[in-house]
This record gives sequence, C-alpha cells and structure tokens, in this order.
Amino acid sequence: MNIQTAARLAGLPVKTVRYYDEIGLVRPARRPNGYRDYSDQDAHKLRFLARARSLGFSIEECRQLLSLYEDESRASRDVKRLAEERIAQIDHKIDELRALRASLAHLVEACHGDERPDCPILEGLAGKGGDH
Repeated sequence: MNIQTAARLAGLPVKTVRYYDEIGLVRPARRPNGYRDYSDQDAHKLRFLARARSLGFSIEECRQLLSLYEDESRASRDVKRLAEERIAQIDHKIDELRALRASLAHLVEACHGDERPDCPILEGLAGKGGDH
C-alpha cells in the first residue's frame, strides 16, 4: 500500500509516517520507482506507534516498546517497567501543572479586575511583587 493509505489506516499524518521511516521505526519495502510500499504489518506497527505516542511515550521509548512487542521471548516486566516510568513522568507533570495553577490562581485572586491600571497578574509575570 502507498504511504497515504498506510497513514490513513494508522491515523497519522503522512509527514509523521515519513519521519518514522527516516528514523527506522518502520522500514517499508521500496518499489522499483523508489516509492515506499507499506505492508499490513507496517500499517499495524504505525497504529502501534500512534497509540504509544498518544500515551505520551517518547520516540526512543516507542522504539523500545516496538522492539519488545516484536520479541516473543520478552519479559513482561520490561514492558511494565517502561509503562510505570511513563506513569511517574505523568504524575510529575500533573504536580507541575497543579503548582502552576496555584500560582496563577493566586495572581488572579490578587487582581481587582477593575478600571485601575495596577494589576498583580502583570506584576507577577514581570517578576515584581515577590515570588508567587
């Protein structure tokens, strides 16, 4: 199948599929004219990669997951470890977002939101008025 069909089946942009080919995540056959020729297995790998990326796995983590997926002698603990590391990264990001939200909420609470020009939000963004 051509790249457009493979991309559509995987739910990915053609540009992303080309990138995955360039970095060796998928290796489609080449037709005599040089065009990529994706197999059903390639389309399946692309769907796998799309799902892994949607869960926030990095390209390198996707490479590891794909390698584990293709290795029938893999230990499930290796896959679980990668997933647990991803959960820890997500939890860390959630903590960071909560702290950002609290800082911004504090600034919003301090702002009168009236006709006066003084604005704690702008002062906070400018680094004035102490740490928030």
